[in-house]
Amino acid sequence: MIATSHAYFFGYGSLVNRDTHDFKEAHPARLNGWRRRWRPTSLREVAFLSVVPDEACSINGLIAPVPDSDWHALDIREGAYDRVPAAHMVEHPLPHAPQIAVYAVPKAHDAPQERGHCLLLSYIDVVVQGYLREFGAEGAQHFFDTTDGWEVEVLNDRAAPQYPRACRLSAAETAVVDDGLAQLPVRMRRA
Repeated sequence: MIATSHAYFFGYGSLVNRDTHDFKEAHPARLNGWRRRWRPTSLREVAFLSVVPDEACSINGLIAPVPDSDWHALDIREGAYDRVPAAHMVEHPLPHAPQIAVYAVPKAHDAPQERGHCLLLSYIDVVVQGYLREFGAEGAQHFFDTTDGWEVEVLNDRAAPQYPRACRLSAAETAVVDDGLAQLPVRMRRA
């Protein structure tokens, strides 16, 4: 018999793309009362994808068991983020009621946008690819619609990805990313 884990995390960015991790038993889920936001921080020049409270919003993602219930190891991977309890806000298909957390960049790390932060196109590619695979074209569009902070410049690093978990996209996946970005007030610059 397989033991049921009672410690799960909700992934809403690169963790939705199963090619970026080895977390087994991940399941589609929905986080209510939050939306995604690109967050420029004092920690690095590339903006983080985070979540912020928004009672009127819900976002799709994946939940996965914390390996060996070792929050410490996951906290290290998500070092810039705070772990926030979220079990009461997550809709999921599990037959039990696990402990669920979501990771969010704390406001204390915020940096002024004029500091020259950017978004990595290779990071956006990974996230959108995950949403396409898990939730289809509507899920990818929902990602764009429920994410703020697009006014930060996007660095087109596709030719030489700077995102450490970059993935290769098909031509169709690349077109979805490019079409989604074309609908937003995005300023693109070459790497």
